[in-house]
Amino acid sequence: MKQNIIIFIAVVFLSFGGCKKQDEFLNEKVNISQTVPTTLEDFQNLLNNEDAFNYLKDPSLGALTGEDYYVSNKNWNSAVVNARNAYIFASDIYEGSGSAADWSNPYKAVYITNVVLDGINNLKSSNSPDEVAKVKGQALFYRSWNFYNLLQTYSMTYDSLTATADLGIPLRLTSDFNIRVIRSSVKDCYTQILSDLQTCLDLLPQTSEVLTRPNKITVNAFLARIYLAIGNYQEAFKNADTVLENKHDLLDFNNVSTTAYPNLFTSFVPEDIYHSTLNAYNFLGAGYAFIDSTLYASYDINDLRKSVFFVMRPSGILTYRGSYDYRGAAYSGLATDEIYLIRAECLARLGNVNAAMDDLNRLLYYRWKQGTFVSYSASGSEEALGIILAERRKELINRGLRWTDLRRLNKESRFESTLTRSVNGLNYTLPPNDKRYAMPIPASEIKLMGLIQNER
Repeated sequence: MKQNIIIFIAVVFLSFGGCKKQDEFLNEKVNISQTVPTTLEDFQNLLNNEDAFNYLKDPSLGALTGEDYYVSNKNWNSAVVNARNAYIFASDIYEGSGSAADWSNPYKAVYITNVVLDGINNLKSSNSPDEVAKVKGQALFYRSWNFYNLLQTYSMTYDSLTATADLGIPLRLTSDFNIRVIRSSVKDCYTQILSDLQTCLDLLPQTSEVLTRPNKITVNAFLARIYLAIGNYQEAFKNADTVLENKHDLLDFNNVSTTAYPNLFTSFVPEDIYHSTLNAYNFLGAGYAFIDSTLYASYDINDLRKSVFFVMRPSGILTYRGSYDYRGAAYSGLATDEIYLIRAECLARLGNVNAAMDDLNRLLYYRWKQGTFVSYSASGSEEALGIILAERRKELINRGLRWTDLRRLNKESRFESTLTRSVNGLNYTLPPNDKRYAMPIPASEIKLMGLIQNER
């Protein structure tokens, strides 16, 4: 049966990539009816597919647009069309031919989760309730993960004043392609995601066999990330606090080799809570992502991140090296360093300055050369917040998180940023809260599904 499941996944993926009409997909599905999963083991096998859910699959157009790096004219000129245009904030990213993987990959994953969820509802054989709950919880988590990443890419950032009117993404909640789905509001999208994740907390076990599968701690970490993104600092703190009560590992950078290349690590790192990586573009890889000298200079001479994350090439150009993915992909998962920074930021915003700085100092203690770190202090919430956000910028580089941070912090005038790029002698800018903070939906999806396109 496992072989049949693999065939089923392959046909589904080919159908997403090649079909022009929904009927063509449905006809293809009928022809492989004998391979459609029906047992709980089948559904778990579907969810075990790391190539569908974890590896090189999270949308990265935002990371390409964000300010974590710059590229040379030579590398820009040789890049694929999506990367070139995202990098310069172009209105038309695809130019009629660019890859739509940042859209299609998440929806492929969503389709598989819906097959699992629909199938579980129709299970006829007797299964352990705990095992059924675990499979259902995994499917709901993976679907929520992909919905959230799609929202960060193809919708404007959450604003409580406009969320009911702002266009979100299509929330496909069934594997039945006869059901037409249009774009829901941003508010409804977050409501669906948060509701499903709360359900996950009741369904998933406390721990997982592997870091590519979710558990309760994973869900709390993800909820902390989401609530921070929408400005609900009380809930973000609550979930980050729950995570750190159960998992608070931090990697001592004094023990990280700075000569390892191209990959820093050969296995999962202790901080890893949930392992996932960004869709691959050369711009995001080691050797291509050139680092701005101002950002590099912001790291203290005793800050080991300066040598762990970056390497100086013989040409004198700084490039990005560090990644929590042992295969060298751009890590986009959940890790305890991010959770410490979330809790610290929330504490600062909620007025608990001392506790906020304690969290930050605990993290930085493991990032600086042994015996050199002097704890930070702050006289008030605003100072603490400024210090924490600066360290967040330096710690979470090249994980796809800067894009969401730019979107949310641009809502606060004291933190807003204008992005600038210079390519082939031309300058490009992206002002705060610009409509280009929502990527264009691929034209093929607009035509096929009748969706409303984003303004650019």
